[in-house]
Amino acid sequence: MPKYELLIFDWDGTLVDSIGRIVTAIRVAAEQLGLPEREESAIKGIIGLAISDAIVTLYPQLAGQVHVAEFQQRYAEYYLALEAEPSLAYPGVASTLQHLRDQGYQMAVATGKTRRGLDRVMQSHAWSELFEITRCADETASKPNPRMLHEILAHHNLKPEQALMVGDSVFDLQMAGNAGMDAVAVSYGAQDAKVLQQHGPCLTIDRFDQLATWLATGK
Repeated sequence: MPKYELLIFDWDGTLVDSIGRIVTAIRVAAEQLGLPEREESAIKGIIGLAISDAIVTLYPQLAGQVHVAEFQQRYAEYYLALEAEPSLAYPGVASTLQHLRDQGYQMAVATGKTRRGLDRVMQSHAWSELFEITRCADETASKPNPRMLHEILAHHNLKPEQALMVGDSVFDLQMAGNAGMDAVAVSYGAQDAKVLQQHGPCLTIDRFDQLATWLATGK
Protein backbone atom coordinates (compact mmCIF):
# COMPACT_ATOMS: atom_id res chain seq x y z
CA MET A 1 0.00 0.00 0.00
CA PRO A 2 1.39 3.45 -0.87
CA LYS A 3 2.58 5.70 1.92
CA TYR A 4 0.32 8.73 1.91
CA GLU A 5 1.34 12.05 3.43
CA LEU A 6 -1.88 13.96 2.80
CA LEU A 7 -5.48 12.94 3.46
CA ILE A 8 -8.20 14.97 1.70
CA PHE A 9 -11.78 14.67 2.90
CA ASP A 10 -15.15 15.52 1.47
CA TRP A 11 -17.44 17.10 4.07
CA ASP A 12 -21.18 16.34 3.71
CA GLY A 13 -21.85 12.62 3.91
CA THR A 14 -18.22 11.81 4.75
CA LEU A 15 -17.43 13.66 7.96
CA VAL A 16 -20.85 15.06 8.88
CA ASP A 17 -24.31 13.49 8.74
CA SER A 18 -26.04 16.26 6.78
CA ILE A 19 -27.48 14.34 3.83
CA GLY A 20 -31.07 14.28 5.14
CA ARG A 21 -31.04 18.04 5.63
CA ILE A 22 -29.69 18.66 2.14
CA VAL A 23 -32.45 16.50 0.64
CA THR A 24 -35.11 18.33 2.67
CA ALA A 25 -33.79 21.79 1.77
CA ILE A 26 -33.71 20.92 -1.95
CA ARG A 27 -37.29 19.68 -1.80
CA VAL A 28 -38.52 22.75 0.07
CA ALA A 29 -36.85 25.13 -2.39
CA ALA A 30 -38.35 23.24 -5.32
CA GLU A 31 -41.83 23.31 -3.77
CA GLN A 32 -41.60 27.04 -3.11
CA LEU A 33 -40.80 27.61 -6.79
CA GLY A 34 -43.53 25.29 -8.02
CA LEU A 35 -41.12 22.71 -9.40
CA PRO A 36 -41.85 18.97 -9.45
CA GLU A 37 -40.53 16.87 -6.59
CA ARG A 38 -37.51 14.69 -7.31
CA GLU A 39 -36.88 11.22 -5.88
CA GLU A 40 -34.62 11.07 -2.85
CA SER A 41 -32.14 8.93 -4.78
CA ALA A 42 -31.93 11.58 -7.51
CA ILE A 43 -31.22 14.32 -4.97
CA LYS A 44 -28.60 12.22 -3.21
CA GLY A 45 -27.05 11.62 -6.61
CA ILE A 46 -26.18 15.32 -7.02
CA ILE A 47 -24.73 15.86 -3.54
CA GLY A 48 -21.09 16.81 -3.91
CA LEU A 49 -21.59 19.11 -6.88
CA ALA A 50 -21.56 22.88 -6.52
CA ILE A 51 -25.14 23.82 -5.64
CA SER A 52 -25.72 25.70 -8.92
CA ASP A 53 -24.62 22.62 -10.90
CA ALA A 54 -26.73 20.39 -8.67
CA ILE A 55 -29.85 22.48 -9.29
CA VAL A 56 -29.43 22.40 -13.07
CA THR A 57 -28.79 18.65 -12.97
CA LEU A 58 -32.08 18.11 -11.12
CA TYR A 59 -33.98 20.76 -13.11
CA PRO A 60 -32.37 21.19 -16.56
CA GLN A 61 -35.17 23.54 -17.59
CA LEU A 62 -33.67 26.17 -15.25
CA ALA A 63 -30.33 26.28 -17.07
CA GLY A 64 -29.36 29.84 -17.95
CA GLN A 65 -32.27 31.35 -16.04
CA VAL A 66 -32.38 33.64 -13.02
CA HIS A 67 -34.42 30.95 -11.28
CA VAL A 68 -31.21 29.06 -10.50
CA ALA A 69 -30.04 31.89 -8.26
CA GLU A 70 -33.47 32.10 -6.64
CA PHE A 71 -33.52 28.35 -6.04
CA GLN A 72 -30.03 28.54 -4.56
CA GLN A 73 -31.05 31.35 -2.22
CA ARG A 74 -34.17 29.53 -1.01
CA TYR A 75 -32.18 26.33 -0.54
CA ALA A 76 -29.48 28.16 1.43
CA GLU A 77 -32.00 29.93 3.67
CA TYR A 78 -33.83 26.73 4.57
CA TYR A 79 -30.66 24.70 5.01
CA LEU A 80 -29.20 27.39 7.26
CA ALA A 81 -32.35 27.25 9.41
CA LEU A 82 -31.99 23.48 9.73
CA GLU A 83 -28.32 23.94 10.66
CA ALA A 84 -29.14 26.21 13.61
CA GLU A 85 -28.28 23.00 15.46
CA PRO A 86 -25.23 21.81 13.46
CA SER A 87 -25.34 18.39 11.82
CA LEU A 88 -23.58 15.78 13.91
CA ALA A 89 -20.32 14.19 12.91
CA TYR A 90 -20.58 10.52 12.03
CA PRO A 91 -19.52 8.12 14.80
CA GLY A 92 -15.77 8.01 15.27
CA VAL A 93 -15.00 10.94 13.00
CA ALA A 94 -13.76 13.44 15.60
CA SER A 95 -11.52 10.98 17.43
CA THR A 96 -10.20 9.45 14.20
CA LEU A 97 -9.35 12.84 12.69
CA GLN A 98 -7.42 13.76 15.82
CA HIS A 99 -5.66 10.39 15.80
CA LEU A 100 -4.63 10.80 12.17
CA ARG A 101 -3.34 14.29 12.86
CA ASP A 102 -1.37 12.96 15.84
CA GLN A 103 0.09 10.29 13.55
CA GLY A 104 1.58 13.06 11.42
CA TYR A 105 -0.80 13.09 8.46
CA GLN A 106 -1.47 16.40 6.78
CA MET A 107 -5.19 16.86 6.21
CA ALA A 108 -7.39 18.96 3.94
CA VAL A 109 -11.02 19.33 2.88
CA ALA A 110 -12.36 19.41 -0.70
CA THR A 111 -16.09 20.09 -0.72
CA GLY A 112 -19.02 21.17 -2.82
CA LYS A 113 -20.05 23.54 -0.01
CA THR A 114 -19.62 27.28 -0.27
CA ARG A 115 -16.76 28.95 1.58
CA ARG A 116 -19.19 30.70 3.89
CA GLY A 117 -20.98 27.46 4.66
CA LEU A 118 -17.84 25.44 5.30
CA ASP A 119 -16.27 28.06 7.55
CA ARG A 120 -19.45 28.21 9.62
CA VAL A 121 -19.78 24.46 10.17
CA MET A 122 -16.08 23.88 10.63
CA GLN A 123 -16.04 26.44 13.41
CA SER A 124 -19.08 24.84 15.02
CA HIS A 125 -17.20 21.54 15.22
CA ALA A 126 -13.96 23.23 16.34
CA TRP A 127 -12.07 21.43 13.56
CA SER A 128 -10.38 24.41 11.92
CA GLU A 129 -6.99 23.52 13.39
CA LEU A 130 -7.10 20.01 11.94
CA PHE A 131 -7.01 21.11 8.29
CA GLU A 132 -4.23 23.21 6.85
CA ILE A 133 -6.16 24.01 3.66
CA THR A 134 -9.76 23.69 2.52
CA ARG A 135 -11.21 24.23 -0.93
CA CYS A 136 -14.85 24.96 -1.76
CA ALA A 137 -16.85 24.78 -4.97
CA ASP A 138 -17.57 28.51 -5.10
CA GLU A 139 -13.89 29.46 -5.16
CA THR A 140 -12.61 26.89 -7.67
CA ALA A 141 -14.02 24.35 -10.13
CA SER A 142 -16.82 22.01 -9.02
CA LYS A 143 -16.24 18.28 -8.70
CA PRO A 144 -15.42 16.12 -10.63
CA ASN A 145 -13.01 18.69 -12.11
CA PRO A 146 -9.72 18.00 -10.27
CA ARG A 147 -8.74 21.66 -9.85
CA MET A 148 -9.39 21.79 -6.12
CA LEU A 149 -7.19 18.74 -5.60
CA HIS A 150 -4.47 20.27 -7.75
CA GLU A 151 -4.64 23.43 -5.64
CA ILE A 152 -4.40 21.45 -2.40
CA LEU A 153 -1.45 19.43 -3.74
CA ALA A 154 0.31 22.61 -4.85
CA HIS A 155 -0.16 24.13 -1.39
CA HIS A 156 1.55 21.11 0.17
CA ASN A 157 4.09 20.70 -2.66
CA LEU A 158 3.08 17.06 -3.07
CA LYS A 159 2.40 14.73 -5.99
CA PRO A 160 -0.96 12.97 -6.51
CA GLU A 161 0.44 9.60 -5.45
CA GLN A 162 1.32 11.08 -2.04
CA ALA A 163 -2.31 11.96 -1.29
CA LEU A 164 -5.58 10.12 -0.71
CA MET A 165 -9.12 11.39 -1.32
CA VAL A 166 -11.92 10.16 0.99
CA GLY A 167 -15.53 10.73 -0.04
CA ASP A 168 -19.08 9.41 -0.30
CA SER A 169 -20.03 10.33 -3.87
CA VAL A 170 -19.04 9.32 -7.38
CA PHE A 171 -17.95 12.94 -7.91
CA ASP A 172 -15.31 12.53 -5.19
CA LEU A 173 -14.00 9.35 -6.79
CA GLN A 174 -14.09 10.80 -10.30
CA MET A 175 -12.28 13.92 -9.12
CA ALA A 176 -9.57 11.80 -7.52
CA GLY A 177 -9.21 9.71 -10.67
CA ASN A 178 -8.99 12.85 -12.80
CA ALA A 179 -6.18 14.06 -10.53
CA GLY A 180 -4.33 10.74 -10.65
CA MET A 181 -4.99 10.20 -6.94
CA ASP A 182 -6.11 7.15 -4.97
CA ALA A 183 -9.51 7.30 -3.28
CA VAL A 184 -11.39 5.67 -0.42
CA ALA A 185 -15.19 5.46 -0.62
CA VAL A 186 -17.44 5.62 2.43
CA SER A 187 -20.66 3.61 2.22
CA TYR A 188 -22.69 5.47 4.86
CA GLY A 189 -23.15 8.78 3.02
CA ALA A 190 -25.13 9.91 0.00
CA GLN A 191 -24.55 7.04 -2.42
CA ASP A 192 -24.70 3.27 -2.34
CA ALA A 193 -21.48 1.27 -2.01
CA LYS A 194 -22.25 -0.70 -5.19
CA VAL A 195 -22.42 2.52 -7.18
CA LEU A 196 -19.22 3.84 -5.63
CA GLN A 197 -17.30 0.63 -6.28
CA GLN A 198 -17.90 1.04 -10.01
CA HIS A 199 -15.51 4.01 -9.86
CA GLY A 200 -12.48 2.10 -8.61
CA PRO A 201 -11.81 3.14 -5.00
CA CYS A 202 -8.89 1.32 -3.44
CA LEU A 203 -11.03 0.73 -0.35
CA THR A 204 -14.67 1.05 0.71
CA ILE A 205 -15.34 1.58 4.41
CA ASP A 206 -18.55 1.24 6.41
CA ARG A 207 -17.24 3.16 9.45
CA PHE A 208 -14.92 6.13 9.46
CA ASP A 209 -12.51 4.62 11.99
CA GLN A 210 -11.76 1.81 9.52
CA LEU A 211 -9.71 4.34 7.57
CA ALA A 212 -7.14 4.66 10.38
CA THR A 213 -6.86 0.88 10.70
CA TRP A 214 -6.30 0.47 6.97
CA LEU A 215 -3.71 3.23 6.85
CA ALA A 216 -1.83 1.62 9.77
CA THR A 217 -2.04 -2.01 8.71
CA GLY A 218 -3.20 -2.21 5.11
CA LYS A 219 -6.16 -4.31 6.28
